[in-house]
Amino acid sequence: MAPNSNVVSKRHRSLEKFDKKRDTKKHKRVEKEVVSNPPTEDLDSSEEEPIEDEPEAIVHREPTTYDNLLASLGSSNKVVADMNKQRQREEEGKSGSEGDEDEEEEENSGSEDQSSTDGEDDEIQGDDQESLGGLSENTEQEINDNHSEDEDSEDYETDEEHELSTNVHSSVDVHSSASAFSEHLSHKLSSEEVETLPKGNRKFKWEAPAIDMPNCRWQGTRQNFLDGVQSDATYGLKPKLFKHWLQLYEKSGGKDFESSKRRRFFSICNSYLDILHSNKRPFYNRGPEEDSSAMDAYLMHSLNHIFRTRDLVKKNESKIAKNRETAEEEILSDDGFLDQGFTRPKVLILLPMRSIAFRVVKRLIQLTPESQRVNVEHLDRFNAEFGCEDDSDDGDGNSKPQKSSKPSDWQALFGEKNSDDEFMLGIKHTRKSIRLYGDFYSSDMIIASPLKLHMAIGQAEDNKERDVDYLSSIEVLVIDHADIISMQNWSFLVTVVEHLNRLPIKQHGTSVMRIRPLYLDGHARFYRQSIILGSYLTPEINALFNHHCLNYKGKMKLVCEYKGVLQKVLLPVRQIYERFDADSMVQVDDARLEYFSKKIFPKIKDSVQGGVMIFINSYFDFVRLRNFLKAQNASFCLLGDYTKNADISRAREWFFVGSRKIMLYTERAYFYRRYKIRGIKNLIFYSLPERKEFYPQIMNMLEGSHDMMSTALFCRFDRLKLERIVGSASANRMNSSEKNIFAFC
Repeated sequence: MAPNSNVVSKRHRSLEKFDKKRDTKKHKRVEKEVVSNPPTEDLDSSEEEPIEDEPEAIVHREPTTYDNLLASLGSSNKVVADMNKQRQREEEGKSGSEGDEDEEEEENSGSEDQSSTDGEDDEIQGDDQESLGGLSENTEQEINDNHSEDEDSEDYETDEEHELSTNVHSSVDVHSSASAFSEHLSHKLSSEEVETLPKGNRKFKWEAPAIDMPNCRWQGTRQNFLDGVQSDATYGLKPKLFKHWLQLYEKSGGKDFESSKRRRFFSICNSYLDILHSNKRPFYNRGPEEDSSAMDAYLMHSLNHIFRTRDLVKKNESKIAKNRETAEEEILSDDGFLDQGFTRPKVLILLPMRSIAFRVVKRLIQLTPESQRVNVEHLDRFNAEFGCEDDSDDGDGNSKPQKSSKPSDWQALFGEKNSDDEFMLGIKHTRKSIRLYGDFYSSDMIIASPLKLHMAIGQAEDNKERDVDYLSSIEVLVIDHADIISMQNWSFLVTVVEHLNRLPIKQHGTSVMRIRPLYLDGHARFYRQSIILGSYLTPEINALFNHHCLNYKGKMKLVCEYKGVLQKVLLPVRQIYERFDADSMVQVDDARLEYFSKKIFPKIKDSVQGGVMIFINSYFDFVRLRNFLKAQNASFCLLGDYTKNADISRAREWFFVGSRKIMLYTERAYFYRRYKIRGIKNLIFYSLPERKEFYPQIMNMLEGSHDMMSTALFCRFDRLKLERIVGSASANRMNSSEKNIFAFC
C-alpha cells in the first residue's frame, strides 16, 4: 500500500482513519486470497506450484525478517505481542477471536524464549522496547538528534496546505508528484523478481530519439514513458521546489521551461529508473554552463526525494505525537508508518574532484528555496576547503604562464589546484537551513569521492569500532563525471557500489518498528535508483550499469552515433589501423601483445631513426609492454601514471635528443600532465585513447615534413573507442570487413 496514495484526503481525517485502514487491509487480503486461487486454466499465475493442492502454503510460509523482528520484540512487549498475533491471524484469514484460546499458552512460551536469549539480544530488545514504549522520551530525543531544526507538526501541515493552494491543479499535482516517490518505495517484490533481479539480465525493448541531442536515442527495458512525462503541472516536483526552479531558470534568461533540457532530464530522473547518460557535454570542454541542465535535473530530483522523505516522516511523527496512547498499536497495524531505512542518508553523489564538488554544492544551495536556506552553516569552511581561495597565496609567479600553456579543458579541471580526490561531505536539510559538514548519520545527502569512501570502507573492515552503515539506506545514487573517475581508480568506485544497501552492523537510533520491510528483507539494492553520467561510455561503465544497477523499475540508457575526430588531425599523416583477432574480452590483452610482438615490434626494433612514441590506454598494458621491451633489450624511456617529475623531465630530454629510441606514454599520464612530446617521428597507438579529443592532440605532435605515418591497433572489443575516433559508420565497416588493415589519409 502506498503511504502517500491518499495524501490529500488523509490530511483532514479523524482518528477513524485507522479503523478504515484496517478494514481496507482485510478486504485486500481477501482479494489476494481469491487471486492466489485462480482457475486451473490460468497458467500465468504460478508455474512452479499448484495453488489448489497447497492451500496451506500461505499459513506455513517461511517467516520474513520482519516477522522474526516482531516476534522478538513481542516477547518483551505485550502490546507488540498482541498486535503481532492479530496481524498473523489476519494474514491466515482467521477472525479476530480465533486462536484466543491459545494466547495464554503462547505468552508463556514467549516468556520462556525471552529468558533463554543471550545478553546481546536482551540489549537489542531493550532498546527497541524503549523506542516503542515511548514514543515518548526516546522518540523525542531521536527527533531532536536527527531532525533538530526540521519543521514541527504544525509547520508541516501548514506547508502542505500551502502546497495544496498553489494553483488550480494543486490537488492533482500533489497526488501525482507524491506517487512517483511513494509508489516506487511501496512496491512489493514478487518471488520471481527476487530471483531474477540479481542476475541483471535486462533486455532493452524500446528506443526513442533524444531531443536536443542529435544522433542519440534513449533505450529502455520497460514501457516507453517519454511521451507522458509532461502530464503534471509541476512535473512531479514539490510546488515550492518547482516555483523556485522556474524563477531561477527565467532569471537566467531561459524560456519555455517545459521544452528545456533540464526539465526533460528531470522527468526521466523522476521515473526512478536506473539511468546511463553517456553524452553529457562537460563544463571543462564547452564552458561552465554547458552541463548545468543535467546537474540541475539530478540535484532537483535529489532535493525532491529528500523533502518528500522528510515530509512523510514528519507527518507520521505528528500523528504519533497526537495519539501517544494508541501509537504503538497504530504503527503495527498501519503500513503507512513504515517510512524509514536503517539510517537517514538517502542520496549519495559520487564525484571525482573537490573542484567539481564545489560546483555541485554551490548549485545545490542555489536550487534550495530561499525559505529553506535562511542559514547555510559552515559555508566559509566549505569555500576554503573546496574552493580555490586557499590556493592563491602560494606566491608562485609562474602560475599564470603554466595555466596558459595547457589546453583549456586541463585549465578548467586542474588549473585552480583544488583537484584533490579525497573528500566526503555530509549535508543536512532542516526547515530553514542547510548544514554542511553534518554528521553522516544525521545527514540527508553525502557527497564524496570514490577514493575517500573506499578508504572509509577499508578502515571499517580493519577496525570493528568503525562502520559505514550510513551507506545502508541509500535510495538515490548519482555518479557524475564517470569518465573522469575512470581516469582515477575505477575499482574504488566498484567497491563503493558493492557496499551500498548492506545490512548495518549497528543500530543507529532508528525506530525499528518504522523501518520499511524492503530494508529488513535485504532488498534495498533492488529499490535504489542509480544515475550514471559521463561524456563517453567505456566497457567498465557498461559493466557497472549492467551488473550493479538492479533497480526493479528497469533501466534507461543513451545510445549515440559519432562522426569521428579524424578531421581534427591537422598534419598530412597517413593513419593505418590494423585489426587483430580476439575470441573474448579475457583474451584481448594477450592477443594485443602477441600481435604487437610479431607484426609491429620487428619493424621498429632495428630502426636507426628512433623517435617512436607508443601511446597506451591502460596502465596494465603499459606494464606488460614495458616488461616486454626490457626482455628485448630495447632502448626506451617511460612516461607513465606514477613516473616522478624528475624522471619525466629526463625521459623527455632523452627522447628528444635520440638517446632513447622509444617512449611509452599512458593516457592517464597525458590526462593529468598534458606534456607535449618533441621528437616524435613514428606514432603507434598500442591501444586507442578513451577520450576522443586526445587522438588529434597526440597526432598533431608528430614532427616531419613528409611521409608521416601512424599505426593504431584495435579489435572488435574496442568498438566504443574506435567509433568515437573514426565515426560509427567507419567503425562498423572496419569490424565487419574481411580485411584487417585500413588507411585514412
